[in-house]
Amino acid sequence: MRIPVLSARFGQRRGGAAGRAARGQPRWPAERGGRRAELHKMAAAGAEAAAEEEKRLPEGDPESGGDSDDEGDSDSSGDGEDEEKENEAEIQRLEEQLSINAFDYNCHLDLIKLLRQEGELVKLRRARQKMSELFPLTEEIWLDWLKDEIKMASEISEREKVYELFERAVKDYICPEIWLEYAQYSIGGIGQEGGIEKVRSIFERALTAVGLHVTKGTALWEAYREFENAILETAQVSLFPWQQVLCSQLEKIHTLFRRQLGIPLLDMEASYAEYEEWSEEPIPETTIKNYKKALQQLEKCKPYEEALLGAETPKLAEYQAYIDFEMKAGDPARIQLIYERALAENCLVPDLWARYNQYLDRQLKVKELVLSAHDRAVRNCPWTVGLWIRYLLAMERHRVEHSSISEMFEKALNAGFIQATDYVEIWQAYLDYLRRRVDFTQDSSKELEELRSAFARAVEYLKQEVEERFSESGDPSCTIMQNWARVERNVCMAGILCGLCPQCPVPSCRAHGDTQHCRKALHRAVQCTSDYPEHVCEVLLTLERIEGTLEDWDAAVQKTENRLARVNEQRAKVRTFCELPNKRYRGEGDGVLPEEDMEVETGLFGRSEKPDGPAIPKEKASTSRKDIPKVFHDSSKDKVTVFVSNLSYTMAEPEAKLRELFGSCGEVVEIRAVFNNKGTFRGYCYVQFREEEAARQALALDRTAVEGRPMFVSPCVDKNKNPDFKVFRYSTTLEKHKLFISGLPFSCTKEELEEVCKAHGNVKDIRLVTNRAGKPKGLAYVEYENEAQASQAVLKMDGLTVKDHVIKVMISNPPLRKLPDRPEPGRASLALAPRQIYGARGKGRTQLSMMPRALQRQSNPVAKAENGMVQNSPAASSDPPAEPKKMSNADFAKMLLKK
Repeated sequence: MRIPVLSARFGQRRGGAAGRAARGQPRWPAERGGRRAELHKMAAAGAEAAAEEEKRLPEGDPESGGDSDDEGDSDSSGDGEDEEKENEAEIQRLEEQLSINAFDYNCHLDLIKLLRQEGELVKLRRARQKMSELFPLTEEIWLDWLKDEIKMASEISEREKVYELFERAVKDYICPEIWLEYAQYSIGGIGQEGGIEKVRSIFERALTAVGLHVTKGTALWEAYREFENAILETAQVSLFPWQQVLCSQLEKIHTLFRRQLGIPLLDMEASYAEYEEWSEEPIPETTIKNYKKALQQLEKCKPYEEALLGAETPKLAEYQAYIDFEMKAGDPARIQLIYERALAENCLVPDLWARYNQYLDRQLKVKELVLSAHDRAVRNCPWTVGLWIRYLLAMERHRVEHSSISEMFEKALNAGFIQATDYVEIWQAYLDYLRRRVDFTQDSSKELEELRSAFARAVEYLKQEVEERFSESGDPSCTIMQNWARVERNVCMAGILCGLCPQCPVPSCRAHGDTQHCRKALHRAVQCTSDYPEHVCEVLLTLERIEGTLEDWDAAVQKTENRLARVNEQRAKVRTFCELPNKRYRGEGDGVLPEEDMEVETGLFGRSEKPDGPAIPKEKASTSRKDIPKVFHDSSKDKVTVFVSNLSYTMAEPEAKLRELFGSCGEVVEIRAVFNNKGTFRGYCYVQFREEEAARQALALDRTAVEGRPMFVSPCVDKNKNPDFKVFRYSTTLEKHKLFISGLPFSCTKEELEEVCKAHGNVKDIRLVTNRAGKPKGLAYVEYENEAQASQAVLKMDGLTVKDHVIKVMISNPPLRKLPDRPEPGRASLALAPRQIYGARGKGRTQLSMMPRALQRQSNPVAKAENGMVQNSPAASSDPPAEPKKMSNADFAKMLLKK
């Protein structure tokens, strides 16, 4: 009952802590020093704004210090009038432009800036209102708007309008600065009835929204505590003995300290020390335990916060890594806050909104949070049909009124999608919603008639609106009409239409079972089908679209998404394996040029000249490039050209990098990097100079390290005319001073391997073997100064464990890679071609034959006649052996099954 009295005294005292709190200034202890500077500044914002308003003098006041010279006044007034006219004309132009296109974001910003500059408060407020109805406003725009309204709010009714504006501001984005400004402004109304409870309510909401913010949450916690401290001191200096109020207030401050120390925030140590100094009692063990646990969590979060601090906009990769880290911990509030922080800086990224909304839909499932996030998503990215579909589903999931869902659908139709098929998708989502509202046990109902009317409107809309805008049919496969027919068949005309669509999944067209059995079978099929899983997923979704509930649809979507994600991952692995080069390269390392590629250059057409344009589908890219003629090297320019090889296949913009590298040798006329038909850099190129002397100087750059690989620079020579010309190749003979290491972890770097090897001798060079994509193979060559050091290293390092991998070390002795002589062309020569028996490094560990005994050929085969008599062996006969009879599949099977 005494709280209102306390509130009144709190607002009336102007000299002490209560007076400062009433003016929006909590009491700040002087001993807190510099770490409170920012908080002091935010706390005194209201007082500074009021002081500036009081200092403002009317124009023409002699105390303003203006120039009294008549001529100077006339000149300045003339310039001001001209500028004012220009601004008025620009304001009129911007207003006309917005009347034509209300979604011009930059036009809104320019208009608001000019109106604020001219002091047109009424127009400024109207312009901001229009912009906020179309777009979520950024933190800076909201703060400017709020500060302008705070300066003009003096009456209670005006303060209520500012409160409403704050409520709108905190809904657009999660911004700690806006929440802090909101709490500070609410302190100014503490003298009103219920003012203290209102301030506490705002602080509690602010802590719920951004109290977990690692870098900015501390300011809110401290502001809240200082507010409670101000109330405590007011109660202590009061003339009334409010012992119960004092105890309650002390407990509030204790609780705030304990809550804050249980959250990982920057500057936690200072808050803990402050609590020790403030509290007259020992800190409870539970609080200390929570504090230490929060400190450990803070240490885990610091790398991600530092990465965000040092990264450049848009920071999507850093935020995604932070989200993945928080996902492992599983704290929904922290995950939500990281998503909100990412969206505040990347509000125009539809995929980020989609992932956030999916998390809220499937994990938190809180109606207010879910619907608010969906609403902000479609306001930020209205051109993305997937966000609208998710919004409609969320509204249905949380049982929003039918009129609201229909209104939101109409907004989606006017959002301005960029593809004709987008309109089919949004119509289909709305029709699915209407279909789920129908009670099919009744012959006729209002919902059924509304569904049929919507189907008819959808067909008409796609035929007129969409085709006129895009000059193409939005529904070329007539998906809407097919689904309409399926619904009618399922409800009203099953007997008449049955048999027209043998693949239709509705019950009337299935020979056996019911919907539930069909659903279970399709779920199993989605999980285990390897051939055309997309088709099975589509059939399942079609079933749920025609017959399932919203819960069935959600389960089917989640099942198909997970399945297709795994399938695409497996296909990517297979595609990577199949794209490995078929040509054998010289030496152990990748990237050394094959002989047949030194004369022919095919790469200038293998790369798109417009990387920002539409991508060519992979299945069509190779076909479209087959018709492009190959570009042969001009041998007349060999003297001014050098051939560069052994470059990294993952090198980005090789022309720019090599032009910078070879520019010191002389004027570079052209750099022709060679790409394959899929647009992948092949690791070599031709560098043509203006002068022959520059080409000779470029040869001195041979073996220069470029992105961790030695670059080979050689003269451009036609090998057909100079067959004896030697090019670089790795040694294929025994190298006693060099080691071959296998079994290395793929994450092992050159520096880490050098640390291991240099303990056994002086390491001259280390080469990590990589594949064409530049990824490590777990192999390396280490060169020592002499044979003794290499031998010692083999003894010490063989079997050593490096990052949980046991490595094998041996003296380098690469196998010969010389191919056997080619046999004469023909099928017989192919059959008699010798096969390589051993692996890449000699014989295998075992000499066991993996061929069935029935197929093993004997050294002296004994031929048997059909009657069992032994015929003359080839050794005993002087005649040449007869050609063996070709065996059929049946003969081959009999031979295998013969006992």
